Amino acid sequence: MSNNQKTSGGFSSLISSIAIVIALLIGIVIYIFILGDKANFVDGDPTKEALDGNMLGIVYKGGFIVPILIAVNLIIIIFSIERFITLAKAKGKGSINVFVAKIKSLLDNKDLESATAECDKQRGSLANVVKAGLVKYEHLQNDSDMDKEQKVEVIKKELEEASALELPMLSKNLVVISTCASVATLIGLIGTVMGMIKSFAAMSHGTPDTAQLAAGISEALINTALGITGSAIAIIMYNLFSTKIDQMTYSIDEASFTIVQDFSASTK
Repeated sequence: MSNNQKTSGGFSSLISSIAIVIALLIGIVIYIFILGDKANFVDGDPTKEALDGNMLGIVYKGGFIVPILIAVNLIIIIFSIERFITLAKAKGKGSINVFVAKIKSLLDNKDLESATAECDKQRGSLANVVKAGLVKYEHLQNDSDMDKEQKVEVIKKELEEASALELPMLSKNLVVISTCASVATLIGLIGTVMGMIKSFAAMSHGTPDTAQLAAGISEALINTALGITGSAIAIIMYNLFSTKIDQMTYSIDEASFTIVQDFSASTK
């Protein structure tokens, strides 16, 4: 790996870390200044009950776990948007299937120049890999120092190296989304347990404290809802992006195989 790649990877990791910290800060701000606004509570006092039907005040009563869950949901949204943008850029222009079919057709006609031009038009990860293979293909055609098997191996290696440079970008930050899918549920469960503890505490004395009992149950359900919501969104996004990456990877493998087979068939 080159120094530039290491620097780029380190910078991307730093950006990801900063995004997570910012999401946490935003979650805290939302909890304190929006959910905890005095207008959401009886007598303008956040320590009292939320006004009837005021969802902001009700969510605020979920306790200190709420801003963490808000942050987790924000992280999922932020990184989902980032993946949509990155994968759209990696996909390039037009349909991938149409591009692969066109490359196959041009290779069948031995039109390497037009095939390379198509890669320049497509501008996606697949096009970058194909172009790397086509450039090596054209270079080796007139190389008399290697035999056919050696040339084929060189092209395969060039395609593998080009793929190795593109694939990490496609799957980058998916681990954050997959982690949030699990963490959101667990954090929500912590809030649920804490709410239930308060509820049982309200019933531990002779006469149950109905207000405290209701507050505990409300806290438990709010945290459960936020945790499940975050987890559900993260799972859907992760599976969606994984499917897109698998399709792109398959297209890269298909195009690479076509290039190698065409070179092998046209070279003596």
